[in-house]
Amino acid sequence: MGASKKKWVRTVKTDSTHPPEGLFTKSAATIARTLASKKVSPKGPGSGMRMLTYFINRGGRNLSAGRRKELERAKEMLSRHVKNASHRESG
Repeated sequence: MGASKKKWVRTVKTDSTHPPEGLFTKSAATIARTLASKKVSPKGPGSGMRMLTYFINRGGRNLSAGRRKELERAKEMLSRHVKNASHRESG
């Protein structure tokens, strides 16, 4: 696999939403709450989940174990929020 194949994320040019600077260094609750907000994720909390997953994947081995654990906690919280939002919409 060539270097260009391995670094596919460099070609992502989406410029629709931006999490606030330094968000991913904060607590899991703050990250989840912010990414679920309409200001950051106008298309809903699912969009915030994609941003968080992208950040975790992009960080790769450079994330410390503690930071990764906190980001995974935020992911779980946001996942519950996404699930609750979809139940409210369908019911």
